[in-house]
Amino acid sequence: LSVAKNNPAVIRVGGGENWDKTYRAVKDANEAGGLYHIVGGASGSVSPMGWTFQGGLSGDTGGTRYGLGADQVVQIEMVLPNGFHVKFGPTEWKDASAEGFTVPRTIGVTGLCRTNPEERDEEKWVWEDCPNDFGIDFMDLWYAIRGGGGGTWGVVLSMHLQLHDYVPSVEYRASSSEECLATVFTADSSLPFHPLSDPLNVEFMATYVMTPSVLNVTVHQSRACGSPGTGLNMPMCYGEEAISQAWITFLQMKNVTGGTECLERSERGGIPSSSPSGSRFEGQIADLPSPGIAAGAVNGVLVPKAWVEKVGVQSANDLFGISKFGLPYLWANYYAFGSAAVTSDQANSVSQAHRDAGIMILLFDTESETFWRDIAPEMFDLKDKTKFPPIFGSNHAAIGMTGPRKDDWTKPCPGNWTFEERLAGCVSFQEAIYGTETLKRLEAIKKVVDPKNMFACNNCIRATEEKDEEAADQEEVLTQEDKDDGVAVKEEDVGSTSSYPRKSFLAIAMMIGAAVNCFVY
Repeated sequence: LSVAKNNPAVIRVGGGENWDKTYRAVKDANEAGGLYHIVGGASGSVSPMGWTFQGGLSGDTGGTRYGLGADQVVQIEMVLPNGFHVKFGPTEWKDASAEGFTVPRTIGVTGLCRTNPEERDEEKWVWEDCPNDFGIDFMDLWYAIRGGGGGTWGVVLSMHLQLHDYVPSVEYRASSSEECLATVFTADSSLPFHPLSDPLNVEFMATYVMTPSVLNVTVHQSRACGSPGTGLNMPMCYGEEAISQAWITFLQMKNVTGGTECLERSERGGIPSSSPSGSRFEGQIADLPSPGIAAGAVNGVLVPKAWVEKVGVQSANDLFGISKFGLPYLWANYYAFGSAAVTSDQANSVSQAHRDAGIMILLFDTESETFWRDIAPEMFDLKDKTKFPPIFGSNHAAIGMTGPRKDDWTKPCPGNWTFEERLAGCVSFQEAIYGTETLKRLEAIKKVVDPKNMFACNNCIRATEEKDEEAADQEEVLTQEDKDDGVAVKEEDVGSTSSYPRKSFLAIAMMIGAAVNCFVY
């Protein structure tokens, strides 16, 4: 698959590793003579598993050029809820360039099961075809995990990620010189992150990424640049870009005299910066921002690029208005999409809203009537009341996030309702992210892979529960060995695949599951 993508280099990432270790491994390989680049998250402590399997938005490592995190996966290894240790990935694909895609379309996925669980030496592991009663479609599993979250489908032990050819990378930052503050970035200097958050700066970045033709910039040049938030960073670009010339054109459009030197250009190493010398985590990839707990009203709205192209950046900015921080909502954003529209293998559950987005706006108060009554109908098709469309992004999604009221999509879910009331009366967290149709498919796959919801985490995909009174009254029969292991396995399950000792794998999965949280970020 990697060769078919014209990128014959991959990296294997372990389930317990983070982006800090992954980035440093790529850096070490490059220092040893390699020329590789990897698409990943902005913070070193983030799990590549959770980040990738929820979609993976990369504004600072080339996601706008190379695609979403979910698009980088070429193979997955995991222990499933049924106890099987498996590895799987695409084995059949077809060229999709005529449809506008830059990667092949996956049409077949093959998996293998390990048959010697007691063997600790990985080089001696035995992989064979899974038994006839395995019961899980690897094509469905491939679809579900990449976009539907990894932790809810089992214990992910490792994955192989696509590496790309190294290309020069640069970063642009707004200058805080006295001259630039006096003539270009003239907004209130007390605003957070000023001058990066200056409205003029915000409008330029939005224009370059979402309506590049206005600045005489090509789509290819536009997709070279992204940002995990204009309030934190200015454009981070990989390969051919046109920021400097576009900035001059933009200033002329805005009738701003001078200012051509007010965007400062610097070289980047291709991966996020390390913590400085003398700091607690010296040499490790820094966290930006530092880990924290998101408030219930912090949501990410996926703004369609086509809609912004239709109404224009200024009109879009005016419609969203000013945040409680005194800044345009386009400031608190993720510019991490771009090529996402063409880098899908068309066999993943990342929502189409992610693929079509030009920006994800954070910190928007979707509990206000204005959003659901006036803004959402402008951007999304809400006519079919049986199919709620995907609207929210999953990266940084707050635990209290929901869609509108089920009985009236123009009204927000009341903030004073209890959790139970919101669950019953509002479009769910999952449905607002995946949309009705994709959520139904994910729930159906979950019911096959993990019918008892052994792997359950906050707002993860769950198998729909069907009560069977007769089955509920029957106690599961455990073998004495199972009781000793503390693992619940039905007697008939043990005998059905005696050549595939699932109990050992299940015990491993339970032990690991007890030690780690589900990887959702």
